[in-house]
Amino acid sequence: MFTTQFDPRFMETDALGHINNTVIPVWFEEGRTPIFELFVPQLDLSRWNLILASVHVDFLAQTYYGQPVTIETRITRLGGASFDVSQQVVQDGKITARGKAVMVHFDYEANQSAPIPAPIRTALEAHLSPE
Repeated sequence: MFTTQFDPRFMETDALGHINNTVIPVWFEEGRTPIFELFVPQLDLSRWNLILASVHVDFLAQTYYGQPVTIETRITRLGGASFDVSQQVVQDGKITARGKAVMVHFDYEANQSAPIPAPIRTALEAHLSPE
């Protein structure tokens, strides 16, 4: 499991006083950064080899400004060219949102998915935690 901790910013709140629902997918993407680094260690966009095929978010409770949050990120399925990433927002010991993303290892020159290389697969397997 990967964890990312930070303090919500004031600009991420909405008129109702909680974190806006459009912010959670952005936080989830930030939580996937350690996974991105497995594929492209320097995060060099000219060497990028991933695409986001699907993303789903369930909002379970309000998330608030002024209280730190933790994004927990797990690999829950590992296929030949794709993998599932399950994530959750935890604030004050409570899960406030859950999400799932499907990531695909992608060859942009061939414009198609590509098998996940063995060294990266091994690194992903170390974080595999089926649902």
